Amino acid sequence: MGKRRIFQKRRYRLWLHRPIEGKILCGSFAEDARGRWYLNLQCEAESNLPVGAGEVGIDLGLRTLATLSDGTKVDRQRVTQRYEEKLAIAQRAGRKARARAIHAKITNVRKDFLHRASNAIASKYARIVVGNVNASGLARSPMAKSVYDAGWSMFCAFLAYKAMRHRGEYLEADEAWTTQACSDCGAIGGPKGIAGLRVREWVCSECGALHDRDVNAAKNLLSGRNVGLQLTESPGL
Repeated sequence: MGKRRIFQKRRYRLWLHRPIEGKILCGSFAEDARGRWYLNLQCEAESNLPVGAGEVGIDLGLRTLATLSDGTKVDRQRVTQRYEEKLAIAQRAGRKARARAIHAKITNVRKDFLHRASNAIASKYARIVVGNVNASGLARSPMAKSVYDAGWSMFCAFLAYKAMRHRGEYLEADEAWTTQACSDCGAIGGPKGIAGLRVREWVCSECGALHDRDVNAAKNLLSGRNVGLQLTESPGL
């Protein structure tokens, strides 16, 4: 819908993807990969979204985007892989506009998926605890391509503000030892190191509990059963 809006004392003709609700506090301009400009407006409005119930721990990963402490797994979409052949053809042909359009498509598809996945979690749970994966560090490793494609940082950012909109609580926790500690008895004996990445299930040598590697880590994040584990409220919330 075409509308005219005054922003910073200048009048702009805009296409609104949804009605402006509440009091406009501030705004900013942004350009996408295709050279299109957007006006982003931050508005103050009352939230009438439903409040979730219960709590959940979330372990982020590359095999699956997120594993929840209740056993739910959110599959990673591998968006870049889906479009990499088309992107390579455009780049080899020197079609810069086409390459930019594909990059924009990849970003939009990933963002849409992460919005839907984070909204499903934020609307269901009143307390969300996520492991503080070192995404920037892993982005400098051989796993960089998968890390970028997973979109952990964007996913967590979406979870944080959506939890706030649903009047829930979003926390980040130190994920150290969560893979190795048994979520039933606390004994340290789970898979570790690079070699241990292939181990997806393990049995605790102390209590005999059988664990799914990622579900166990998510349970430890939620319970705080960890060596030196501290829960900290996400900055800005």
